[in-house]
Amino acid sequence: MLQKQAGTGICAHRSYLKATLGHLRGQRLIRASCSAQQVAAPAALQRARTASCSCSRATAFNTHLDSCSASIACSRRSNVVCQAAAAAAMPTADGPSGLSKVLANIRAAMFAAWTFTLAIPLFIIMMTLALPVLALDKFRRLAQHFVNNLWAIASTTPFYSVQIEGRENLPSSSTPAVYVANHQSFMDIYSLFHLQRPFKFISKTSNFLIPIVGWSMFLTGHIMLNRVDRRSQLKCLQTCIEMLSRGASCLFFPEGTRSRDKVLGGFKKGAFSVAVKAGVPVVPITLLGTGDIMPSGREGQMYGGAVKIVVHPMIQAAGNNADKVRCWVCVTVIVSSREVVLKCC
Repeated sequence: MLQKQAGTGICAHRSYLKATLGHLRGQRLIRASCSAQQVAAPAALQRARTASCSCSRATAFNTHLDSCSASIACSRRSNVVCQAAAAAAMPTADGPSGLSKVLANIRAAMFAAWTFTLAIPLFIIMMTLALPVLALDKFRRLAQHFVNNLWAIASTTPFYSVQIEGRENLPSSSTPAVYVANHQSFMDIYSLFHLQRPFKFISKTSNFLIPIVGWSMFLTGHIMLNRVDRRSQLKCLQTCIEMLSRGASCLFFPEGTRSRDKVLGGFKKGAFSVAVKAGVPVVPITLLGTGDIMPSGREGQMYGGAVKIVVHPMIQAAGNNADKVRCWVCVTVIVSSREVVLKCC
């Protein structure tokens, strides 16, 4: 049974998920054993049904939601892995061809030129602010974040629209939190800046070497990560905990990399361990549409469209188990796609 102090967190999601999944009641089953659990969606997920799970019993999803203690029965073993596959929110094609590909290439080139042109004067402003910001606001760097937000919104507005659902679920800018989102595209960060929250995101070290853009990331205090160095990974997590203790928020993509087929990968434990240790809430976010605008692996192509950002109610991590929080976020992040296969084993 979850602790009472988490009543406003995980347990509070019961009514939220009921409202979101009302149309799915009676259609989906949760199959659970001591080591595995699977939620199967109807016909829309024919291509995702390769996921398998040994099951010993099945209970209705509606019954599952009625009990906080049955939120997600993940094993406490260290090798627990939560994996989820979400069907795309929009129809996917085998790939562009002909004129559409040429236009996508032109559009991507125009976007790159536009965002880089905007970055130059804004970077000069950031350089001017650098010393005062370090002296007065070393950890949060709100002035630099304001410039980041301005740059991202101005860069994307001519190319695609961003709709935000659940803005009321965002914590205030002064409240430290761990934001977690699915990762589909290079455009994810650009889109998330539309939330106008001063979070630090983790990026590989080489990105900080990119002229202007990478240097701006350094000035804002975003966090470097060497993916192949275990010590760098541990240092990165420690840095995040320190940032949170100093009042700054952090953004994680728990899958660790961009999905090439818009299928949600396994969520790594790091973000949730950081939230539990720092005693801050987790803010689950679903990104829809970024993978259609700029598909992963095809960054030289950009298509028109719209992005939808769904901000879900916060989950209180303090006093909870990191695996339990992780598995609950697995459900919450993919629930808005309406077409879900979940596996915790």
